[in-house]
Amino acid sequence: MSTSADANQPTSPSGTPLSPAAEATDAVQRALAAEHAAFWAYGLADAYLDEQHDGALAEGRTEHRRRRDEVEALLTAGGTNPVPAEPSYQTPEPVVDARPALVLVLTAETDVAAAWRYVLERTADGELRAAAFAALVDAARRAVGWRQALGLDPVTVAFPGRG
Repeated sequence: MSTSADANQPTSPSGTPLSPAAEATDAVQRALAAEHAAFWAYGLADAYLDEQHDGALAEGRTEHRRRRDEVEALLTAGGTNPVPAEPSYQTPEPVVDARPALVLVLTAETDVAAAWRYVLERTADGELRAAAFAALVDAARRAVGWRQALGLDPVTVAFPGRG
């Protein structure tokens, strides 16, 4: 389930480099795609995780829905059609029990952090940078909980959102 933005210069379908404003819009669209995927991932994971994870699942799903809705409204207000959600997403491994469900939500949060970091790198707009930074921090914080649930060490990464 990879929605992470690559580090290359964004280009139009014709291959020409995008303008700064278009780069920011492209980055926000990528972040929206990551939010769609994360919302979907939380729904799938919920079917495989027990009640000890109910609070974290509800928080993550609620936060990704809220952020998705805000980003769609931002893009629409700017005259851009938001990218739609996909009917489903590729998972990092088949989700058949709790462990791959935990890997799925961790991957979703990692992808969201990377997408919002991509936005930070492509805009000078203060409000958009503040929103992107908040989204990156929120995803990194939730990822810590999922790393703990998986028993990973360390539970944090030095630079969230960085490949």
